[in-house]
Amino acid sequence: MLSLDKICYTIDKEDEEIELISEASIQVNQGHFMAIVGPSGCGKTTLLRVIAGLNEESSGSIFWNGRNLAEDEDLSPSEIGYVPQFSIAFDELSVEESIESTIRLRVRARSHKEVIGIRDNILSKVGLKELRHRRVEVLSGGQKRRLGLALELASNPILLLCDEVTSGLDPKSEQEIVRLMHQLSHEQNRIVVNVTHSLSNLELYDSVLVLFEGRVVYHGPPERITHYFSVDSAENIYPTLTKQTPVQWHKSWEKHRASYYKNNTLKEQPAHATDDGPHETSSIPGRLAQLQVLLARRWKIFFRDRTQIFLQMAMLFGFPLLVVIFGLDGIPQPRHEPNLTSLNPIEKMGTQMEVTADHLKIGGLLSGLVMFQVILLTLMGSNNSAREIAGERLLFEKEKFAGLHVSSYIGSKVLFLLVLVAIQSIWMGIFVEFMIPSLPGELVGRLAILILVNAAMTSICLGISGVMSTPAQASLLSIYLVGFQLPLSGAVLALPQWLEPITRTFISAYWGWSGNLDLMKDAQFSQAINTITEDTSILAVGFCYTVLALHITGGLVAAYIGAKRHKWH
Repeated sequence: MLSLDKICYTIDKEDEEIELISEASIQVNQGHFMAIVGPSGCGKTTLLRVIAGLNEESSGSIFWNGRNLAEDEDLSPSEIGYVPQFSIAFDELSVEESIESTIRLRVRARSHKEVIGIRDNILSKVGLKELRHRRVEVLSGGQKRRLGLALELASNPILLLCDEVTSGLDPKSEQEIVRLMHQLSHEQNRIVVNVTHSLSNLELYDSVLVLFEGRVVYHGPPERITHYFSVDSAENIYPTLTKQTPVQWHKSWEKHRASYYKNNTLKEQPAHATDDGPHETSSIPGRLAQLQVLLARRWKIFFRDRTQIFLQMAMLFGFPLLVVIFGLDGIPQPRHEPNLTSLNPIEKMGTQMEVTADHLKIGGLLSGLVMFQVILLTLMGSNNSAREIAGERLLFEKEKFAGLHVSSYIGSKVLFLLVLVAIQSIWMGIFVEFMIPSLPGELVGRLAILILVNAAMTSICLGISGVMSTPAQASLLSIYLVGFQLPLSGAVLALPQWLEPITRTFISAYWGWSGNLDLMKDAQFSQAINTITEDTSILAVGFCYTVLALHITGGLVAAYIGAKRHKWH
């Protein structure tokens, strides 16, 4: 039995406490189907979130079978299901794939056969068997609501909470979804609570809870609701509520509450209801098992996203071409100063100027090629991960609520992005090396620095994606970050001496540029590079490796902390 005892929920807004839920007390039996209705903004979703544990009650107690959930252990993720208003599955997956991946994330199955059995049973139960191969993106509104319910049945929860799952549906689809929820509550002996603004199909519920500005003003059988509010039809309830204050309605309900509960709401279960309850809830799979499911799903989504594939291919082949255009003539060998002892002062000055000009030209070419390469890789890194978490935040929050380990989620992102980073960086380095074979320095070392600078920006943008609330915010901030890489690196325009050490610390492109040039400073090109960078310190490549590794670590820590925080809105 679910019982709420004088639940209150308040928020602070502009130094003022606002009570959204006030002294809500209800009792609901096992195998019960309850609707929470009321005018817009009355606290329906807020109360549901308090029951789910997403919002912590300010006062009062929630009991499950006599156990105080605030003092004792909460319901496990496998015991409770939550169907939110927002998107419930990835558009690129089919109905069958969505349900199967959810089962593998939530249920520690003994075999693949068991997973298939659970999946097929759920498909039949929610009426999606004929649509099993259809992609989520082409489902109708009613079909998506059925899929939302199907996903929450993966762990067969004993408490199923549904938030506006019939919103926006036509009358026929709405009735079908309400009948399905009614069936799920009675056949599986679970409690199903549905938040809805609609007053249609109330006869299919076992009880109706009416909220008015955060206060319970009725909780009883649907057949007595019109009598209680003295109206001809349920549609007249909301206008009637405005005739008294919420406090008055609440006091009136408190006077009648005991008789309604005694005679109606908590009556004995009907003969057709099962007493054995749902099957035993399964334990959540381990972190490694969840990581494997997430990684396989991410690659499947990636290869089905044609826009992303096209963009990746365009960058993969287009960006290296942009780099080599500036070096198609190759890198000329630097001139060395001849013996100047036999020359007169004017001839010496002319020769030195020619050598210096030659070094400036070669050094500038090398510096420009390296910086262009690095900047393009940071742009790739930004595209890799700017929307990686923020773009699926609401889906992730729902899966996290159902028991998904954050470490498994971040781990799957790291492994997925690592492949992209390696392919992009290695191809960039090898293609440029092949087209401009006279580049100085060891190829392996330059590939390592390219991988690190790409990984650094990918990791930082993944952190931004985890911290930001929306994909638009994450993308915009990541674009700004890439845009500042060139001017704040100090490689093109010299920064003020007091500002230079501060900005360079956080600019991945600078460390990629510096490390690459350090690798190119061999006997032939050292003087040319020193000429062009005489006002800019080129640090040892080992130190650049270390700083870029710190960038990667910082980005991953930010991504983990951001993913750990709840962001349902």
